[in-house]
Amino acid sequence: MKFKTKIEPYRAAAGGWDSLEATTRFVFDSKQALKNMVNLMRMNKPKGFDCPGCAWGDDNKSLFSFCENGAKAMTWEATRRHVDNEFFAKYSVSKLYQQSDYFLEYQGRVVEPMRYNRKTDHYEPISWEQAFSLIAKHIKAMDNPNQLELYTSGRASNEASWLYQLFGRVLGTNNFPDCSNMCHEASGFGLLKSLGVGKGTIRLNDFDHADAIFVFGQNPGTNHPRMLHSLRHAAEHGARIVTFNTLRERGLERFADPQKPLEVVTSMAGNISHRYYQPKLGGDMAAVRGMVKALLETHNALTGAGKAGIFDQDFISTYTEGVDAYLQEVAATEWSFIEEQSGLTQVQLREAADIYQNAERVICTWAMGITQHKHSLETVREITNLQLLFGQLGKPGAGVCPVRGHSNVQGNRTMGINEQPSQNFLDSLANHFGFEPPRTHGHNVVEALDAMLRDEVKVLIALGGNLSAAAPDSRRTEEALRHCDLTVHISTKLNRSHLITGKKDALILPALGRTEQDIQLSGAQFVTVEDSFSMVHASEGVNKPLFDTQRSETAIIAGIADAVLSNTPTINWLELAGDYNKIRDHIAATIPGFADFNKKCEHPGGFYLGNAAAELRFPTPSKKAQFSHAPLPKTLFPQIDGAEVPFTLQTLRSHDQYNTTIYGLDDRYRGVYGQREVLFMNPEDIAQLGYQAGDLVDIETVWHDGIERKVHGFKLVPYIIPRGNLAAYYPEANPLVPMDSIGNGTGTPTSKSVPVKLSLTELNESEPQRLV
Repeated sequence: MKFKTKIEPYRAAAGGWDSLEATTRFVFDSKQALKNMVNLMRMNKPKGFDCPGCAWGDDNKSLFSFCENGAKAMTWEATRRHVDNEFFAKYSVSKLYQQSDYFLEYQGRVVEPMRYNRKTDHYEPISWEQAFSLIAKHIKAMDNPNQLELYTSGRASNEASWLYQLFGRVLGTNNFPDCSNMCHEASGFGLLKSLGVGKGTIRLNDFDHADAIFVFGQNPGTNHPRMLHSLRHAAEHGARIVTFNTLRERGLERFADPQKPLEVVTSMAGNISHRYYQPKLGGDMAAVRGMVKALLETHNALTGAGKAGIFDQDFISTYTEGVDAYLQEVAATEWSFIEEQSGLTQVQLREAADIYQNAERVICTWAMGITQHKHSLETVREITNLQLLFGQLGKPGAGVCPVRGHSNVQGNRTMGINEQPSQNFLDSLANHFGFEPPRTHGHNVVEALDAMLRDEVKVLIALGGNLSAAAPDSRRTEEALRHCDLTVHISTKLNRSHLITGKKDALILPALGRTEQDIQLSGAQFVTVEDSFSMVHASEGVNKPLFDTQRSETAIIAGIADAVLSNTPTINWLELAGDYNKIRDHIAATIPGFADFNKKCEHPGGFYLGNAAAELRFPTPSKKAQFSHAPLPKTLFPQIDGAEVPFTLQTLRSHDQYNTTIYGLDDRYRGVYGQREVLFMNPEDIAQLGYQAGDLVDIETVWHDGIERKVHGFKLVPYIIPRGNLAAYYPEANPLVPMDSIGNGTGTPTSKSVPVKLSLTELNESEPQRLV
């Protein structure tokens, strides 16, 4: 398959006709056009299935409750294309490894269990019973339970996630590396420290009541497009939207609603951002600090004149602690350093502060542009400090809103997919089931990979996801996976991780997707998911599975658990898999907020778990919200001693992508077509280096450990981005992210802050060509 490559600036608004055209194209490419048109009408609707894409909430008002990228996610899963024994007989693992990520997933659904044959270098069919027995054999041969890593993708349902964590803890491990470790840990840990609750405090309808919305480090036009409807609606009702984002992103500038016919057929579109600021990579904390410094100066001037200040003193004194230490730190931070680190001027930051000050109700929202830096946790707390100063919690139209990525990534954590479980949660499991769960912390993703490299891990089971492509430091990650005796991937489609096999055995186990009917012993089943607003929804697939050899994730987990732990006295794993109501009864008995779980699932719009901080109850040790008082980082690269860092790189998604899934090779809103190995760069930086647009460059990481991290042949694309900053797509740029470059207190790879240098590529005509 060949693609026409071009770089052509995109002039239209986000959404609109181009979004409808792309949606239609993907529906027809699925080879099930009529069925998928019907499916789209059932997605994110009561009695339907939840989008397998992002975790944005459902408004339950619109006729259509899906976006372009949600349609891509659904049709990508609901396809007739499939890989079976014939496919794997044709392609060796070595041959498949040479192909692009797009080629691998485009082949379609995995439909039967496969086992890697090292002698032939091919995957071959294996029965489910044989697969479960092989897994049990490897696990029972381990020296201790912590030689097992149980990885989880954010798409797994609440029921599957809860059963998965129960299996691991009955076995005796808290090793639950999870996709959360690589994205929003700073949000969870930061909010937990500040508010006592590691989730956002707002609900979806709060966007209708906000006077100002501050958007930090996110690109909703690609990553959660339904958010654009909320932002557009808020803007139409007078809310001022202030964006802080390193790149200019079309979805944050203008949006034409595909659900409004006049906007589809004309050039009409609504503006999103009232002000758009472009801080340097890693400069958001300094930007917020600058806003607070300006606001503090105003507050002090008023109080010094005997007038009421602008801070909410009643809120601060009643509900918070630590404000004096924080404001002292703000006062001590020099404007010159704020401007240098943020990349924004004092005039710009005072302008943003003025908008904030004059808004009665403010939402602050952010995503991975905030959470994938060395000082991300401190940045999340800095944003929260700003909200606390003005009492912007606990009222309609105000609060903090981390926008999670994958559908149910927040629910996974709620269900206990956590390498650092609370003692209360473990006590609940112990009391309910009569066993003693492990109490020591387990491994996050980076810790798990490090343990593999030290030969301390024997078995990896991955519940969904594409770990080798998602994790940092790609070559070291692949080396780590190859140190395992057994790798097991529970998957819907072929991906790169399947080709990084354990040194003794490797299995691919085909799972049902969110769109498919799940029939168990007690009949048709539904599952549940939790969105970014703590709403829990039922999701029931509508499509008949392609093959009867595919099984639900819940059934696969139960099959593994039964083979390994068949003598567990209080748990009948196969019985739980036969009736998900029984799993939900156990969830109701072990997790707060889920009482009468099965009954609550009958509510058409789902149910709200609640949020103590939104009710001005703060479950911190002092029962008050906590101001932090961290200084701005002295340098964004503290691990590098004296080495020159010419550029800072961030990795990001293209528009035809969700996480590591590549739907196509276009990035429409950024004007890139038919290609992915591109590097976005300020035109003045290109000229200063003596390069030209379209030149091919090698990108090399500047790091302290002597390991070469380098990618080759990336095409230079001029873009509106601060000087000294670069951007490239992942997973192509993941080899550049050092495994030991992680956030303070989070363990999250610093994928938005990679120190690099550039050189022109020396062309090598002998390199093998990948199929795309």
